[in-house]
Amino acid sequence: MEQTPSLLLFLLAFPLARSGALQSRIVGGHEAAPHSRPYMAALKHSGNFNCGGFLVAPDWVMTAAHCMGDITVILGAHDYHVPEASQQMFAVESYHLHPEYSATYVPYNDILLLKLSSKAKLNKYVQVIPLPKGSSDIHTDTRCIVSGWGYIDSEVATNKLFETNATVLSRRKCLLFYPELTNGMVCAASYHKLSDVNYGDSGGPLICNGVAQGIVSYGFQFPPSVYTRIANYLPWIRKTMGQ
Repeated sequence: MEQTPSLLLFLLAFPLARSGALQSRIVGGHEAAPHSRPYMAALKHSGNFNCGGFLVAPDWVMTAAHCMGDITVILGAHDYHVPEASQQMFAVESYHLHPEYSATYVPYNDILLLKLSSKAKLNKYVQVIPLPKGSSDIHTDTRCIVSGWGYIDSEVATNKLFETNATVLSRRKCLLFYPELTNGMVCAASYHKLSDVNYGDSGGPLICNGVAQGIVSYGFQFPPSVYTRIANYLPWIRKTMGQ
């Protein structure tokens, strides 16, 4: 998973962002053990893979708002091009874009909820990932995992799920890279190697201590990358999902 300037690519792709044109890929990661991330969702637009997402209830998937489009959801996939017996495919019954989402220079309030046409069958291949219980910031230096599908370098594509480690940065340090940072954002990166998210991972989760704390949103050429901070949106999430 190779490095490309994802913020630049966001800007180039923005005219098409409503149809999910923005993609990203894991940088410097490794192939995940098959079906070790059973909460992951592969999102397809018009038959082509565009973004990741994650299952937060049997009939709800969370992703990035810039992944908005005519989406088909695949759960239980490792290689999404192979018709694995573990896979479950769903149409989207309704799209719930955050009402304050905007994407001029960078995406703000970059969160989207997808109500599936039916409930997923939960098993060892398909599982719900917990959300934060409160609105507190993630502790600095928390080690997390981020996963997604996409290119493994600039020329070689993979259909298999890849993952990498990422460590949460302090808000003060993150502001040095991203002065536009809001309370709805958090950034994370690897301190030990060039390891990050970029093109195809958009919408995938930042998992910290078994909880989905962030959504892959955007970044520059080098780590860190910016994630939507899920805890900031809990009231909207609960209202939208009717919980």
